[in-house]
Amino acid sequence: MGRKVTVATCSLNQWALDFEGNLERILKSIEIAKNRGAKYRLGPELEICGYGCADHFYESDTLLHSFQVLRKLLESPITQDIICDVGMPVMHHNVRYNCRVLFLNRKILLIRPKILMANYGNYREMRWFSPWNQLRKVEEYFLPRMIQEVTGQDTVPFGECVLSTKDTCIGTEICAELWNPRSPHIGMGLDGVEIFTNSSASHHELRKADQRVTLVKSATTKSGGIYLYANQKGCDGDRVYYDGCAMVAINGDIVAQGAQFSLDDVEVIIATVDLEDVRSYRGEICQPHLESEPKPYHRVKVDFSLSTDNDLYLPTHQPLTWPFHTPEEEISLGPACWLWDYLRRSGQAGFLLPLSGGVDSSSTACIVHSMCVLVCQAVEDGNIQVLEDVRRVVGEDSYCPQNAKELCGRILTTCYMASKNSSEDTSNRAKDLANQIGSTHMNINIDMAVKGILGIFSAVTGRWPQFRANGGSHRENLALQNIQARVRMVLAYLFAQLSLWARGMPGGLLVLGSANVDESLTGYFTKYDCSSADINPIGGISKTDLKSFLLYCVEQFQLTALRGILAAPPTAELEPLTDGQVSQTDEADMGMTYSELSVMGRLRKISKCGPFSMFCKLIHMWKDSLSTMEVAQKVKHFFRMYSINRHKMTTVTPSYHAESYSPDDNRFDLRPFLYNTRWPWQFKCIDNQVSQMAENTPKQ
Repeated sequence: MGRKVTVATCSLNQWALDFEGNLERILKSIEIAKNRGAKYRLGPELEICGYGCADHFYESDTLLHSFQVLRKLLESPITQDIICDVGMPVMHHNVRYNCRVLFLNRKILLIRPKILMANYGNYREMRWFSPWNQLRKVEEYFLPRMIQEVTGQDTVPFGECVLSTKDTCIGTEICAELWNPRSPHIGMGLDGVEIFTNSSASHHELRKADQRVTLVKSATTKSGGIYLYANQKGCDGDRVYYDGCAMVAINGDIVAQGAQFSLDDVEVIIATVDLEDVRSYRGEICQPHLESEPKPYHRVKVDFSLSTDNDLYLPTHQPLTWPFHTPEEEISLGPACWLWDYLRRSGQAGFLLPLSGGVDSSSTACIVHSMCVLVCQAVEDGNIQVLEDVRRVVGEDSYCPQNAKELCGRILTTCYMASKNSSEDTSNRAKDLANQIGSTHMNINIDMAVKGILGIFSAVTGRWPQFRANGGSHRENLALQNIQARVRMVLAYLFAQLSLWARGMPGGLLVLGSANVDESLTGYFTKYDCSSADINPIGGISKTDLKSFLLYCVEQFQLTALRGILAAPPTAELEPLTDGQVSQTDEADMGMTYSELSVMGRLRKISKCGPFSMFCKLIHMWKDSLSTMEVAQKVKHFFRMYSINRHKMTTVTPSYHAESYSPDDNRFDLRPFLYNTRWPWQFKCIDNQVSQMAENTPKQ
């Protein structure tokens, strides 16, 4: 009868500029798709070169090598008898475009450039690519000689067109076009396109997956159709983690889904769907001929069918319910997968983490432990690539991890860096957690190094600074805290380079940081302290979410030592103890709670609030707990601290991007780092509003 089609979409762990590895993964995905009966295979955005090439897109080499890989794909017997849809940059009339290239049996069918660019948040596509802004227009693209030699074609269609097979019509979207209010699938559906494809490079953020699923479902709820969504997965060399979630939907229902977090480099999702279901759905709710549409899409015809004549007994995929991860599970899985990619691709032998016994460093330790759990599970499931990678990391060709704790002992070194201001409680908490996760743990006393550095200062100046508790000034107090913190950074890198050498083992260690997103907002950390690491898996996560994550780890991994860590007040332990107990706490130092910081951080970035706008919102949000004057003081304090410390974000450790209010200065949150920290005009507006509100408040 010829009405059921089997299609494939996939998530690939591509790596920017790794043309050889990217080719292998593309071919493997096509082979899997063919072996499972698919006649159409969709891959992620810019999968040939990798999405994260950034300014390498300017280089002619990137275009050249992409076409060389395309030639290999065209020549491969694996790609025969299946429509392959791959992503790569293409230059047309001396303009670079982000394109999909569709080919079948050594012939290129069409090249479809991206129309609506991602140019916000972490994305800067307009820096490297131009949008194709010629509505439904198709031009001739002259193929490079190396491709002509394989295909026998001189030119191919280039532009906004669709593919007509003998049994259906297929239209392309690319990533951000799904999120745009002018999504192409709307017009394509009204013009009779039945299968929509979307190749993405969409990164993970906490609580984002449901938005993506909702968009895919709604795309086919309105006018029917089949929607294939492909996405990149993994760390391709930057701060973001691409989180898979490949899926297939029909008429508003998800019928096949891939994993959001996985160590598999290649994941192929197959679905068999019935074209008649689309036609029946549209027959009642959608009548395209009544719409005043622009000119129809140019159809590129191909003598090929996705269906067969004898499909009566071929079962179709049925609707399913998408099981979303909780935020705690996302923190456990996303940064863990990102760390594994970074570790195996960096060529290092493991991690070193300064473990203070507080929530932040403990969260980083738990993420590494979760990574070890994932690695052991992947090896147990027969993932040969993960086994080869872990053997290369530990430097043993025959190694096979016994369990997560044993593996953690191989690749994670933790160290508690004590000073005379450190309490026995935090030392014990760090030691207990290290014992439970299995890390190789060290106790290091930094007092000798601190005293030596202060001795140099005293020899030059003849002065010896004192803590405030001992009669010193604020400047002395801050400088003495900073020198302890910075000594810890120097020692962390020393032990990262030489601790394996001291144990007679090869390789070096990556230093892990553990400053959370809220502390970065107001600069509540020392510049060039042990927050200055190689990478930081929690730098985009709020303190509130981290506490919930540790509660999850208590149950999920039976890490009971975390209960004591959660019960203790957060402290930097940089000032003298009082009767052997901690007298310094983070929230007292910051002048606001972590929950307040999180709210103000979201208003600053997501709601685009300056000081006055933030004040106007918070007087309503916090009316039950704070007076108008107190809100004004909080807002002023926040912006004063934020602007004084913004310079720290220019050197902050590269962090896993997990929050939409991250202050990451690299490309997500672009701001000056030299402010007028008095904010005279803005604060005057707040003061005037406070006075006006006080005058209008009826006296009791």
